[in-house]
Amino acid sequence: MSDVTAREALSQAIRYWEPRRLVFNALLLLEVAVLFTAKLPISRAHFSIDLALFLFVLAVLANVAYCAAYIVDILAQLSTFRIPWLRLRWALFLIGVAFAGTLTYFFSSGLFA
Repeated sequence: MSDVTAREALSQAIRYWEPRRLVFNALLLLEVAVLFTAKLPISRAHFSIDLALFLFVLAVLANVAYCAAYIVDILAQLSTFRIPWLRLRWALFLIGVAFAGTLTYFFSSGLFA
């Protein structure tokens, strides 16, 4: 085991992941806005309060899924691979954004068609 405590690993994870959550949400919001705009006027015809609430639920679920990075990050920091992990954890962020972006694309394309 590494000499880092669970408390230090959690604090480091929060310090790293929370600022990136804003970028994550901004990218997903931008993707939805672009898809909505690209499918005008059909998307405007389908827009309703129910659709807005459904998009809100999907945004909350995306943020819940984002929290999975904490589990991976904290466990990696507590392992003997801490030093390499701290240099490479940006890859987890990119993979997560790509995965969330793909899901967002499929959901949004279906909702605005």
